[in-house]
Amino acid sequence: MVIRLLTVAVTSALLAGCVSVGPNYQAPPATPVTLQGAAAPVFTSASPVASWWAQFDDPVLEQLVHDALGTNLDLRIAMARVREARAVFVEQRLDQLPHVTAGGSYDRRKQPDATVGGERVFSETYQLGFDAGWELDLFGRQRRAAEAARADLGAEQDNLADAQVTVAAEVARNYFELRGSQKRIDVAKRTLVNLRDTQRLTEARWELGAGSELDVQSSRARLKAIEADIPLLEVAEVQSRHRLAVLLAQRPDALDALLQPREVPAYAKQLPLGDTTDLLRQRADVRSAERRLAAATARVGVATADLFPRISLTGFVGFLSGDASGLVNGANKAWSVTPSISWAAFDFGTVRARLRASKAQADGVAAEYEKTVLLALEDTENALTRYAKQQSRLGIVAEQAQAARRAEQLAQIRYREGSEDFLTLLDAQRTQLAADDALAAAESTVNVSVVGVYKALGGWGQQQDAAPPAVAGTLR
Repeated sequence: MVIRLLTVAVTSALLAGCVSVGPNYQAPPATPVTLQGAAAPVFTSASPVASWWAQFDDPVLEQLVHDALGTNLDLRIAMARVREARAVFVEQRLDQLPHVTAGGSYDRRKQPDATVGGERVFSETYQLGFDAGWELDLFGRQRRAAEAARADLGAEQDNLADAQVTVAAEVARNYFELRGSQKRIDVAKRTLVNLRDTQRLTEARWELGAGSELDVQSSRARLKAIEADIPLLEVAEVQSRHRLAVLLAQRPDALDALLQPREVPAYAKQLPLGDTTDLLRQRADVRSAERRLAAATARVGVATADLFPRISLTGFVGFLSGDASGLVNGANKAWSVTPSISWAAFDFGTVRARLRASKAQADGVAAEYEKTVLLALEDTENALTRYAKQQSRLGIVAEQAQAARRAEQLAQIRYREGSEDFLTLLDAQRTQLAADDALAAAESTVNVSVVGVYKALGGWGQQQDAAPPAVAGTLR
């Protein structure tokens, strides 16, 4: 009878082994993307270099990005999640196979025995062998669970890739903001030198009776206003420097020597974008959202399989004896095979409720995928527009700064000659400082906009071989 049941169960498994209930996942079509902003003359369709940050020809920036990709703590967290997801996938895949465990037991008891008139009987039992258990995956419950785990693994791998893009972009953004703050500090300090010269001139003219106290106090007020602005700029510089250190998993003051002020010009060439029609495949966040949708769809199959019976086989092969000294003996060999079936025949309400929940979850994840696609398109169009407009603005601000410097020079000459009053000179100096400060900020903003474009393009050109092996290796 046991052999007959076993034969029926195995035959059923072979006949139905390819049946997986629930929906079969179909990935959303990755339609080509047309970006309106990419048509601006500041862009070109040429492909970027292997690592987009190398286009700035800044060895400090390249070192910072390389080090961050190897040490950043967010990347270490993402890598740990990839390893965790991979282990879960391996576990789910192995659940489709029989599980065999080795074990032994000893049972000692004294209890009434009905066969001898209820007399209390003492007994000992020794057991040593292998236990096996196998759920026959007739309706694909285990296969769907492994499918979901595989999709979860893919999502975590894409999350790691997205984290790499984010880290590189954050390092570059903070680096350019740091350089912008340093240049604005330099502008303010150079302006202070001119204002101090003007201050001494106004005091000398007042002492000679050619000026007035109004000129002296106005010059002093302007001087103090610039001095008061410098600490705010220094705070911004320190914050950017500390942020970079943390991005590299170092203490806040670790990069002070490396990040001494240096000139970083604005990006002044056409920005290569490569082929933007494949944007949705380039963006790791979109790929991750698609993998989450695949996992949610597979879990609908897991819930659907609970509507059908589960057939399991358990067995034992080993030795069974009442005497430990002769346990491992041919006469004490023992085996057992136990087929079993379970079915939620009277609990369909609970099973169907779980199925409805899994379908609702899949619908929600599908909406999240569509939202991620739209946000990716919005982010990219905004980044392209921002860069094009910032480049245009930079040219205007540069002309403004040049004109303001010339106006200040003329006002300085006329004031010294006595043909212009001091308020005219003061206004020219105020205008020059504002223009030079705006130019320094605009140059920094253009570089930050370049970072925003490549981040929106999914780190286009950020090849895995540009990352340290410890990071890239987790994707294999």
